Amino acid sequence: MSDAASPRVALTFDAEHPDRPRCPPRNAERILDALSSADVRATFFVQGRWARSQPLAAKRIATEGHLVGHHSNYHVRMTLLSDDGLRQDLAEGEETIKDVIGTDPHPWFRCPFGEGKDDPRVLGALEELGYRNVDWHVAVEDWEPWRTAEAIATDAVAGALVHGDGAVVLLHTWPGPTADALPTVVERLSSAGARFVTVDELERLP
Repeated sequence: MSDAASPRVALTFDAEHPDRPRCPPRNAERILDALSSADVRATFFVQGRWARSQPLAAKRIATEGHLVGHHSNYHVRMTLLSDDGLRQDLAEGEETIKDVIGTDPHPWFRCPFGEGKDDPRVLGALEELGYRNVDWHVAVEDWEPWRTAEAIATDAVAGALVHGDGAVVLLHTWPGPTADALPTVVERLSSAGARFVTVDELERLP
């Protein structure tokens, strides 16, 4: 538990293939470096195919003490998959994460694009396979090409503090401005008394 003077904040990163070309190389590594320097643990929702293509960065996530969740295998909108397609995507992603990272992502899952978070069929498939979807309270639209590091930092900090204890912040591993903003996000939230946690430390999740 926490209190208003030291609200808990869960920084979460969707580790996935970029939504646009020409993203900075080794951006996930920059994010991991920033978290390590600040001694902050975060939660990473890992796409199976991303882990396969970026095994060194993927392995660092677990090695450095971060919580690993599942973010599908192909990063498709879960509502577009058939029942069999849902089960296959989840199973293949899980197998890849276990193989590459060496950890079991259960029970943490995040639907790509947030699609399926309120769909009974998708949620039923997740539950059947031992997963629960984790949404977010604060989204800073870091996937948009016009978002600057300062805008991302300002909105992440303000959103987390306005929400209060237990805020879950959505970020991504591939936008350059997110890596640029992260040290500022950590510094400003720490100065405001926030304490960083992983999603498994929160009693209530979005």
